[in-house]
Amino acid sequence: MVSRRKFIINGSLVTLGTSLSLTNSIFSNTLLQDNLNFISKRPPLQKRKFVSEAVEQTILSIKKKIADPELAWMFENCFPNTLDTTIKHYSLEGKPDTFVITGDIDAMWLRDSSAQVWPYIPLVTKDKKLSLLIAGVVNRQTKCVLIDPYANAFNYGPELSAEHTNDKTEMKPGVFERKFEVDSLCYVIRLAHEYWKISGNLEPYDADWAKAMKLIVQTFKEQQRKTDAVPYSFRRTGDSPNDTAQGQGYGNPVRPIGLICSVFRPSDDGTLFPFLVPSNYFAVVSLRQLVEMSTVILKDHSFAKECDELANEIQAALEKYAIVNHFEFGKVFAYEIDGYGSVLHMDDANVPSLISLPYIANIDPNSEVYQNTRKLVLSSFNPDSALEKKH
Repeated sequence: MVSRRKFIINGSLVTLGTSLSLTNSIFSNTLLQDNLNFISKRPPLQKRKFVSEAVEQTILSIKKKIADPELAWMFENCFPNTLDTTIKHYSLEGKPDTFVITGDIDAMWLRDSSAQVWPYIPLVTKDKKLSLLIAGVVNRQTKCVLIDPYANAFNYGPELSAEHTNDKTEMKPGVFERKFEVDSLCYVIRLAHEYWKISGNLEPYDADWAKAMKLIVQTFKEQQRKTDAVPYSFRRTGDSPNDTAQGQGYGNPVRPIGLICSVFRPSDDGTLFPFLVPSNYFAVVSLRQLVEMSTVILKDHSFAKECDELANEIQAALEKYAIVNHFEFGKVFAYEIDGYGSVLHMDDANVPSLISLPYIANIDPNSEVYQNTRKLVLSSFNPDSALEKKH
């Protein structure tokens, strides 16, 4: 199976015409001059947060290959939107520092910021400014993890969000929201690994980054819940039961089986059974990426071994407990389990999800278990699907 990295590198986004030059027409506010129905929704050039020559050249190149004028219009508006509207890029303590707001809220989510800049990584070898911008995201995420590995979203400065100051949890300066989601930390590793593999730039991988990676692994181990000491809880008052953690803020009970508890899903909804299967598959891949970076970049073979052992433990638990029999579809991946035998069959719209496992966790899309799971997720047996139809 082709890796996600190789797929992107070989994909159409990086088959650029090297002869293209950056001209004033790149920044035109009118797209497809022969069809005035498709007017650019991009901010004027002077109001864009960040401009990348490589991104603008990519837009020109890809547009030429899209026959449908509306799709070309959508691509030109959507592809640069993160750079146009969400970036705060500066230098902090002599290092690139990039804050990426999620779009509708002036805060930075670890998951969202990784996904938002991901499409630009194949272009960093063609644009030094863009490379430094993404290095700045790696640096900022390192800073965020060191503030609090249990938080999912952060403010630009040390201020606390007035919106979440009443949450019953330990809110630290700079934290916007403190919902613990395993995938948030996985995305931090994923971005660091991809940027390193493509750019070769080692500057972001300093002592602070190494400290943050060790804190991530420590947090994963804490949330395996092998002891009674659980250093995280979260409660939020309000009308929605999905917006808080069950079990007095700790999540519903689990039997320690080697998996990591995720008190919240990627959608920010609370889990019913804390062993969130897609996020644990994601964690296995992330830990193996961390093995590689620890060995090659940090030369820390002891930490690499620790990451490898944890990945193997989680993988073994997934193989034993996460594949279950469904009365209609046969062997499928469970969405959530608790180690006691309880199983939740559904899927969530955000990634990582069951349907995204080939993308996020290298699961074979042609395997019987994945195909059965896909049929389940896209059927009326998926509660999320039923709920969408009802509303």
